[in-house]
Amino acid sequence: MNENILKVSGLKIAYGGIQAVKGIDLEVNKGELVTLIGANGAGKTTTLKAITNTLPGCKVEGQIHYTGQPIQGTTSFSLVKKNLAMVPEGRGVFTRMTILENLLMGAYIRNDKAAIQADIDKWFGVFPRLKERANQLAGTLSGGEQQMLAMARALMSHPKLLLLDEPSMGLSPIMVEKIFEVVRNVSAQGVTILLVEQNAKLALQAAHRGYVMESGLITMSGKANDMLDDPKVKAAYLGEG
Repeated sequence: MNENILKVSGLKIAYGGIQAVKGIDLEVNKGELVTLIGANGAGKTTTLKAITNTLPGCKVEGQIHYTGQPIQGTTSFSLVKKNLAMVPEGRGVFTRMTILENLLMGAYIRNDKAAIQADIDKWFGVFPRLKERANQLAGTLSGGEQQMLAMARALMSHPKLLLLDEPSMGLSPIMVEKIFEVVRNVSAQGVTILLVEQNAKLALQAAHRGYVMESGLITMSGKANDMLDDPKVKAAYLGEG
């Protein structure tokens, strides 16, 4: 049987009197790339923030297990030490640090200097644009370059689970293709990924399995290839039908 990395059961999230997530179940097994698709406002980002405990002032109910252990209430920095990393919507790079400094921040829980340098070289190989600009301030990069940096920084922590929140948002079509090429590459290396994405077609093409979220509920799940061919998914999210 596949080893379960993330299991979310009966998750409910309320902002004041607004029920943003209404009792969802989802799971991600070791080595999988699972995508959570849906329209803007469906509750996708809120779900990721609940997993990482970055929802101040919200009421969160249900169970969240990571590598078999409950993690509700665990501080976000403690989750990084447990090798759970997230690339947030909007990238969140340290704008007044250089690219190299951002990558070193991604490795702050590590002290294996030689291996850290090897990882920097590895991700510079994947993202040659970052290597060219290694000593440039992150705030001066384009949106696509910042997305590359945010992904590389998260991967420096050697995550057992990588959460990606809308990595294609606001990027040019060429850059979107590059980002998804990297997502597929990282998945092929065995990194377990939960991808939240509005570009349903690219997300499902990259993923092993998918979930559709609508108005705080999971309304469909299955193998990504099957979902690409589903008439309802085509009509609602792929611009077909």
